[in-house]
Amino acid sequence: MKNLNIFIMVALLLLIANACSVDTSNSYLNETQKSDVEIDDEAVLPETIFDNTYQEQEGVGIIYLAGGCFWGLEKLMQSIPGVENATSGYANGQPGIVPSYTLITRSETGYRETVRVEYRMDEVSLDTILFAFFRVIDPTIENRQGNDVGSQYQSGIYFRDEASKAIVERIADIERSRYEKFAVEIEPLERFYEAEEYHQDYLEKNPGGYTHITQEEYQSISNMIVDPADYPRPSEETIKSILNEVQYTITQKAGTEPPFQNEFWDNHERGIYVDVVTGEPIFSSGDKFDSGTGWPSFSAVIDIQTLVLLRDNSLGMQRTEVRSRTGNSHLGHVFYNDPVSPSGIRYCINSAALRFIPFDEMESEGYGYLLNYFE
Repeated sequence: MKNLNIFIMVALLLLIANACSVDTSNSYLNETQKSDVEIDDEAVLPETIFDNTYQEQEGVGIIYLAGGCFWGLEKLMQSIPGVENATSGYANGQPGIVPSYTLITRSETGYRETVRVEYRMDEVSLDTILFAFFRVIDPTIENRQGNDVGSQYQSGIYFRDEASKAIVERIADIERSRYEKFAVEIEPLERFYEAEEYHQDYLEKNPGGYTHITQEEYQSISNMIVDPADYPRPSEETIKSILNEVQYTITQKAGTEPPFQNEFWDNHERGIYVDVVTGEPIFSSGDKFDSGTGWPSFSAVIDIQTLVLLRDNSLGMQRTEVRSRTGNSHLGHVFYNDPVSPSGIRYCINSAALRFIPFDEMESEGYGYLLNYFE
């Protein structure tokens, strides 16, 4: 009996150690796990192959994303309007190895748990998909995401054409600039195999299944309003040419302007505030309030996806920095439990990081799609 108890405890510990492991109570899982795929040392495969299970469709783009356990990432991609299909699988492992879930979890194969994302290019941009991806991963760590540890959980973006490559590299450069360390693989796709059937739509089959993505992230990404592809970051030379000295110091060097001596701290006109670098819309006059601090203060954001929040330990303080999504402009800081803010949240923003678009000019300036926000 003692040996039996020890066996049970070890089994439970192994189950807990791998959060993305499948619930073996599923009948369809047990049958699949009975047959492991073997390594074929004699298999002759080309050095570079594409996903031979995918059939190209006109107007449909494709990208491959590795972001920890593929269950949650698959569900997230499926929740984005314009994404036609998301399929769990294994990408870019060693040639000559045909992967299975059992194989990649017990040995080093180089394969990553990856989601193939098929999207209608006239309905959703690759920029949107990539920024959503970066929203739910930690790009600074290797071989781990959430509770999942192992080389199969290494994050990565794998592209299969030059057009996608250009977009991926542009956005990866923006994300890379936010952190001291950047560990996401950016590579061409070499090979992709679809995962076993029980992995497909796993969270739909098992609503209480594990995911490292929060419900808030699912909701905010699926309800995204602003398309980042409409507001790309200009080149460094262009940024220097369009910003004055104060704007450049604030947005590019994380400066701070004096309180009560800036353009918008007491502006009460109706309209929206956009990133001065890219024009990406961020705040509305309807969410602006007088905080008494001397800086423009907002209680909410038009689309939370337009902001990136980073830890800031400068000046001997622990604060949360606010940066713009596509421009990576330093905007200011956010504070919680603010007694004056209607929401308890205070976005304390530098005027020099913003450009104001009056309500009557929003249509002509290309922001007509946000007029309903004021209703």
